[in-house]
Amino acid sequence: MMKNIHVIVGAGSWSQDGLRYRRHRLAEFLASCRDTERVIWLCPAPHRQTDHKVGAAQRIEQWTVTDLLPQKAFRFSRYVPLFHQRRLKQLVHRLQIYEGRFHLYLWYTFPGFPSLSNLLHWDRVVYDRSDLWAAPISGQLSLARRMRRRVIAQSEQQIVARADLIFCTSDYLHHVTDQELPVAKQNRVRTFENGVDYALFEAGGKPQKNARIVLGYMGGIKPKLDFALLDAVACRKLDWTILLVGPDSTHGDPNFKQLLARPNVTWVDAVPADQVPHYMQQVTIGLMPYKASPYNHAVFPLKLFEFLASGKAAVGIHLPSTKKYEQEGSYLCLDQSDPELLIRACERLARVADDPVYIQQRKAVAKAKDWPTIFETMLHHVKTD
Repeated sequence: MMKNIHVIVGAGSWSQDGLRYRRHRLAEFLASCRDTERVIWLCPAPHRQTDHKVGAAQRIEQWTVTDLLPQKAFRFSRYVPLFHQRRLKQLVHRLQIYEGRFHLYLWYTFPGFPSLSNLLHWDRVVYDRSDLWAAPISGQLSLARRMRRRVIAQSEQQIVARADLIFCTSDYLHHVTDQELPVAKQNRVRTFENGVDYALFEAGGKPQKNARIVLGYMGGIKPKLDFALLDAVACRKLDWTILLVGPDSTHGDPNFKQLLARPNVTWVDAVPADQVPHYMQQVTIGLMPYKASPYNHAVFPLKLFEFLASGKAAVGIHLPSTKKYEQEGSYLCLDQSDPELLIRACERLARVADDPVYIQQRKAVAKAKDWPTIFETMLHHVKTD
């Protein structure tokens, strides 16, 4: 039986911000498969890095492509073949010896390095589409951002057109992708929403009894979050605590600074992935407080099923992709940035936060979304479609 070599195009170096995204979990799943010979993590980096092994079992080979210059303004080079073709050809040269002896699979998880799909005879080219990459994360469109959006969109369109299979993390992304393809090619698109490391979060420890209601957000602290909404809730509910856990990527956002100045707001910087379930147990209700923007409209947050697997009820704001998972006592999805509406939703869930029946209901929903089940189904499509 021929073994497989998987090349995964990631958005950044493996440990870039200390967070584990869908693409990290996909890479580790593929590395764990018996029929896998090699997994290569191909990624951009602002500074030159030595290629090395990454991942929990050190079975993934990181191969970096250095940006034109380290400043953020020059990241456009990731989407323009002229600036990275030489480095990609070095990788292709190393892979050519495996043609005909191994199955070669190319997985895009962000729309960079589009020309790679045509530099080798791949058995399958897959685009695992998780975001509207060309949309501004904060919903704003400056001139520079419009230019960047155009470059990314052109690169992404090349990948969409070339891909043999496209997996989307939300129904909205599926709809967008269908509109970008002729009808004859729309059958190559499928939706696989984000999942959860169910065993890790379900066994996350004993829930902590809190005298106060604790609203918790876990993940990257980014401009896509509605800090003004959280600040308004913190002002109105001084007897509640808002707990934020994750690295700060706001670049000095004044709304985030103002939020942190509140006495009932606690921020914990980046924590190891295996410690996230511990912080989940300190929470009464999980929050996913997103702004209204085209980018967020397409998002399916990793944290939804992680909260539910931990037995925690959750509230999402401006996350239409999660609306179908609304369930009394488990999850509420709001479409307004209204602090009073959010407070009432949290009060409603807090009344049944520790109810054993609802805790089991939440866990049952999450268990059906375990990552291995999702990735096994995706890989089956890659091998057989």
